[in-house]
Amino acid sequence: MTAAATIAAPDRADLRAALSGRAIVLVGMMGSGKSSVGRRLAGRLGLPFVDADTEIETAAGMTIPEIFAQRGEAEFRDGERRVISRILTTRAPLVLATGGGAFMNAETRERVKELGISVWLKAEPDVLMRRVRKRSNRPLLQTADPEATLRRMLAEREPVYALADLTILSSDEPHEVVVGETIAALGGYLGLAGGEATS
Repeated sequence: MTAAATIAAPDRADLRAALSGRAIVLVGMMGSGKSSVGRRLAGRLGLPFVDADTEIETAAGMTIPEIFAQRGEAEFRDGERRVISRILTTRAPLVLATGGGAFMNAETRERVKELGISVWLKAEPDVLMRRVRKRSNRPLLQTADPEATLRRMLAEREPVYALADLTILSSDEPHEVVVGETIAALGGYLGLAGGEATS
């Protein structure tokens, strides 16, 4: 049995205390499982869960594809930066799932470093493609060759994602397995007994 599987519910109080008011910020590509893992992680730790994309849509009064179509990516990214900063400043501790491009912004990375612990959910290209094919609301993949686009984005983004405090492999295992591994890695990062450091 792994350390991830042996972390019992009472240990969540120790982990929450060790966070000292910081956010757990999930970063990574579209399809890496940030929202689905984030919801389960928040539930296990007894923390609020916030999806940055949902917050952006609420603030703008339109969907992300609509924002891209009507205002362009640059304006979307500026709004994304402001929304994430506001969430981290006013609502931590929490689990925050960010959009795939959010961590590429240097100011956002600095804010996350200051107010949170970043966790890169790393998934292989074939896993990502299989997942994102199920949804048509990915503006950056509305190209003639979505798979080539995804691989190009991965090549650009992975060196930046690698700057995250922790890296967790997001495979085809059930989300609960990824959640357990994330909790174990957080425990190790925060110096708690039973945790496993994963960098």
